[in-house]
Amino acid sequence: MTAPQPARRAPVWQLLLGVAVSGVLLYFSLKGIHFAEVWAHVKTARTGPMVVATLLATSTFVLRIFRWQLLLRGDDGRRLPVGPLWHAIAMGFMANNVLPLRMGEVVRTFAASTLTRTRFTAVLASIAVERLFDALTVGTLLTIGLLTADLSDTAVAGFNIGGIITLVGIISIGGLLTGALVVAFPAAAERVVRAVIKGPKLADKLVGIIEGVRAGLSVLSSPARVVGVVGWSFAVWLASAASFYVMFSAFGIPVDLSGALLMQGLIMFGIALPSTPGYVGAFELPIIAVLALYAVAKSLAAAYALTYHVVTFIPITLLGAYSVIRTGVGLSAARSMGASPPEGGSPVA
Repeated sequence: MTAPQPARRAPVWQLLLGVAVSGVLLYFSLKGIHFAEVWAHVKTARTGPMVVATLLATSTFVLRIFRWQLLLRGDDGRRLPVGPLWHAIAMGFMANNVLPLRMGEVVRTFAASTLTRTRFTAVLASIAVERLFDALTVGTLLTIGLLTADLSDTAVAGFNIGGIITLVGIISIGGLLTGALVVAFPAAAERVVRAVIKGPKLADKLVGIIEGVRAGLSVLSSPARVVGVVGWSFAVWLASAASFYVMFSAFGIPVDLSGALLMQGLIMFGIALPSTPGYVGAFELPIIAVLALYAVAKSLAAAYALTYHVVTFIPITLLGAYSVIRTGVGLSAARSMGASPPEGGSPVA
């Protein structure tokens, strides 16, 4: 197993930028809200749907195991066991909740490589491909949500919904074609990046990502495995959307599954921004914005957003802490690698 080289720690300004962005987003999320009203909505929320929504959200981490088994194989080609992969996933998502600079994927990669005795670069490649499938799946579901959402004319006034749907569709199809071209013509893809991107550091980073995606996609040597990855990707994100949908009933919010798909897609854009651990503000603002399209009062939307964030934050954080204790793979070891992953990695949440 190849040991990863320590990476350079991120400068303080990146930490400060995350805090500033989260602060601004949280300010706009809670601006004009009466907290007494928010608390009143929280107290009257139905416990049953809240528990079901939390279980559905937590189940997405379990579903990821089976997709990862298709994307990552041992150095000898063996199918990796469920246990080590679960611990790596739990620790990674816990780290995103408690550590700055989205260290979750660094922690997850380090843990998976250590626990399964698999090459670090192979783990990185599998995660790069996983993120590609996540983006394509969420983009597809967001497009479906836009096409089927029952929004009033007042809500969509000033928004070119047809144009938004077209843009999302183009991005999804473009991502798929880009992945196919990278696999088919890796040398040409690298030349294009270096010709277009003049900054050598950024070009090196993009080339590293391309190499990671190409190496990961090369594992999908059979059509059956590709179909399996696609199927598990939709299972993960439909379970996530279902958790948003079920939580609506906890607060008596009359929004359908299409609204949940819209919400999920916008949240993915929101948490892509620099933010604090746990995506404070970046998580709440998209929820409140989507519910505003359905004429949901801002205090009720804020109650929903804050409650969902808290109740889904706790289980995976506790499960990740248990995995740290159970496996003995400490977060300090992964943190010593620095906030930036080794070349070719991407610490995206």
